[in-house]
Amino acid sequence: MEIKLEYQDEENKLLIMYLISRMEFPMSRAQITDFIMEKELMTYYTLEETLAAVVELGYLEAVKETDAQDENTTVYFITEEGITTLDYFESHIPKPVRQVITNYIEENRGKIKKAYETVANYMPNIENNEYRVKCGVYEDKRAIIEIFVSVDTREQAKLIQANWRANASGLYLKIIEALTEPPAIE
Repeated sequence: MEIKLEYQDEENKLLIMYLISRMEFPMSRAQITDFIMEKELMTYYTLEETLAAVVELGYLEAVKETDAQDENTTVYFITEEGITTLDYFESHIPKPVRQVITNYIEENRGKIKKAYETVANYMPNIENNEYRVKCGVYEDKRAIIEIFVSVDTREQAKLIQANWRANASGLYLKIIEALTEPPAIE
């Protein structure tokens, strides 16, 4: 019985990693929970324990983000180590479970993807000894907002990149508010 329980624990870890990997972009805790509960693949408490374990093992990275409603949410990314492990053990996930995940992704990818179509990249500008940062939010390959910023150091570029990825929707709202505010009369 202990062996089966241990096996099921490992299968649950692989299942979550498989879901996020096949979705091909981060998923929020709520999105993962909705899927697992809807398909009755594990209990809520097992899911919470499994998510914590997979993050602790370094197979997933959990990042806190603030959404458009200024609510904190945790988003999960699969790490390189997670991808390597999944590639090796994917066959341990029963084929019917993999099919359930595939069907779910086909039905829900577009809806979930809309929440995460953000870009934040930087590259050195050798001519000026500075870095150029591109931040954007896209929907159906259409730019909602695109910003290019030049900064002096790589650290500044990385900070802008991290801040945009962590809070693109909140920053977008602040930019729109600032741009649509009537100018102050002096």
